Amino acid sequence: MVSIFNFIRQGQYLLAIISILSRCFVVFCCLPIHEYAHCLAAHLLGDDTAKNQGRLTLNPIAHLNPIGTVMIFLFGIGYGNPAPINPNNFKKPKQGMALTALAGPCANLILSFISIWGFYIVRHLAGASAAGSAVSYFFLFAAQINTMLAVFNLLPVPPLDGSRVLGGILPDKVLYKYMRYER
Repeated sequence: MVSIFNFIRQGQYLLAIISILSRCFVVFCCLPIHEYAHCLAAHLLGDDTAKNQGRLTLNPIAHLNPIGTVMIFLFGIGYGNPAPINPNNFKKPKQGMALTALAGPCANLILSFISIWGFYIVRHLAGASAAGSAVSYFFLFAAQINTMLAVFNLLPVPPLDGSRVLGGILPDKVLYKYMRYER
C-alpha cells in the first residue's frame, strides 16, 4: 500500500485525499462490518457473548481499537478490538470457532467486490471527468484495502483469523501443538 505521505511528497494531493477518505471508509465502515460479521456468526452458532457485551452492532465505536485505527491511517493496515467469543457456547467448538473466524475475512471480500462494482459503475457513468475519477479511485482504494485486510487476516498465524480457520480442519492432536504458540 502506498503511504499517504508519498502522495503528498510527490505533489499528488488528490490521491492523498482519496487515500485518506478510503481509510476513513475502512475505519468507520469496513472494520466494523468485519468485526460485526464475527459477532453475528458467533451469535448464529449459539454464542451470545458479543451480544451480551453490546458488540453485536455496526456502531464503529464498539469495534475500534485506538492503536489499530491509527495504524490503518498511517500504514494502511491495522486492527479493531477482537470479537468476544466463548467457544464453549458452540455445539461444535472447533467448527464454530473456524466458521466465526472465517466470517470476518469473508465480509471484507464481499465489501471488496462491492467496491470494485462501485469503481466500474462510476467509471461507466462518469467517464473521464475529474469528479468521476476521484470517486472511482476512492472505490479502488477501498477494494484494495478490504482485499488486503481479508488476505492478512487469513494468514495462519495466531491470533489472526487464519489460525482459527486452520484450527477447524487440523486433527485435535496437531491442533493442541499448534495452538501452544498462540500466547
